[in-house]
Amino acid sequence: EVSTDDPETAFCTLANREELNPEEGSIHHCLYQFTRNETLTETNKLLCDVCTQRHCGPKNNIKSEKKFVYTNAKKQMLISLAPPILTLHLKRFQQAGFNLRKVNRHIKFPEVIDLAPFCTAKCKNVAEGNTKVLYSLYGVVEHSGTMRSGHYTAYVKMRAMNNHLSDLVLRGQSQALETEPVKGQWFHISDTHVQPVSVSKVLSSHAYLLFYERLL
Repeated sequence: EVSTDDPETAFCTLANREELNPEEGSIHHCLYQFTRNETLTETNKLLCDVCTQRHCGPKNNIKSEKKFVYTNAKKQMLISLAPPILTLHLKRFQQAGFNLRKVNRHIKFPEVIDLAPFCTAKCKNVAEGNTKVLYSLYGVVEHSGTMRSGHYTAYVKMRAMNNHLSDLVLRGQSQALETEPVKGQWFHISDTHVQPVSVSKVLSSHAYLLFYERLL
């Protein structure tokens, strides 16, 4: 059951998503597609209780499914609660006949990402008037190999403790004011081998999992 106090703002976001024009092959484009407005018609029509009662009377008078009324509708999935930690899991496979094939395409992702265009206008734990919900990258998981075998490695940023993040996790309070990436040194970890790497090396990886911490 989906409900809203104000149907007029049901499809509104914190920031104008139509101004995004996200680049194809980027994490912004993935999020844009995932949260796009869909129209439900024909076999995807929505069962409408209000329409059914208006057409057939009270529910207890309905004796056959044929009397249920289905109607065209709009559907959109938006973020209603901005998490302290944002984990993005990329679908790295596609079906080819009866086989699964790994997708090795590079997906661009930024050091700092703004979730506001993908959040509902009444997103919880976002201060009124805020039009940005910023997150800073701190971890990436990468997979090399095929669907049958391979190896996982990780990129992790060693950084100072984020007190604002602790407030979010422990008390659900959002008072962070930083808008820049959290400073720190990136490391590439493969089993017991650890070595420092540059930010450009991290951003060029074929990410499978992305981990962001909230800034604002």
